[in-house]
Amino acid sequence: MLIVGLTGGIATGKSTVSQTLRARGVPVIDADVIAHQVMEPGEVSYNLILEKFGPEVLKDDSKVIDRAKLGTIVFNDPEKRQVLNRCTHPYVRRRILYQLLGCYVRGHPMCVLDVPLLYESGMDKMCGKVVVVSCSSDRQIARLMDRNGFSREEAESRIKSQMPLDDKERRATRVLDNNGGLAELETQVNDLVAKWTPSLFRTFGALLAPVGIIASLPFARLSVLGFGTLCTCAAWAIGSLFAA
Repeated sequence: MLIVGLTGGIATGKSTVSQTLRARGVPVIDADVIAHQVMEPGEVSYNLILEKFGPEVLKDDSKVIDRAKLGTIVFNDPEKRQVLNRCTHPYVRRRILYQLLGCYVRGHPMCVLDVPLLYESGMDKMCGKVVVVSCSSDRQIARLMDRNGFSREEAESRIKSQMPLDDKERRATRVLDNNGGLAELETQVNDLVAKWTPSLFRTFGALLAPVGIIASLPFARLSVLGFGTLCTCAAWAIGSLFAA
């Protein structure tokens, strides 16, 4: 199964790309959705956040964490942002791995990880390929002002707090240019899916490889052939995670 990392800058159009991929039948694991889930009451991350930041991060007369309040607290304080990351990132990663395993078992040839901080969190190392959604800085600022009601200064501040888009583009396997219209962006996404989706032979081979590993175990110590089969199936299974 090919794991594709999807990232970009704030308001560059990453969510639109995710929607287009889902419409094509490609499973998308959204790190933001999972981050919301781990902050729900009763979750380990929820309890850690209350322990570190106190009840003032809750919504009024509610047990629900106010993400806007929490974001304001950590936005201009790198130390507190690191504390928040330690409260959430391990649990987000765990759920991502569970969902990846589910996609693999169901036989999906390709799965997309939608992670805003893909490079910053080091999760690009899990991916065989990385897509960065990009647009001009003026267009990014205009979209952010329109979408979030920010002033130009607020929009620029949010953008500068992230890893520069130029750095992400240099590290990407492919950059999707979102300076045009929706139809143009969808064309780029469709082309990407057509070129990157592994063949059925490779997909089913990757699914059968773990079976081969288990079946070879009793013979691995008894013969060179058994050991060779074990190594071949193991290499096939590992290679499928980073299928081209």
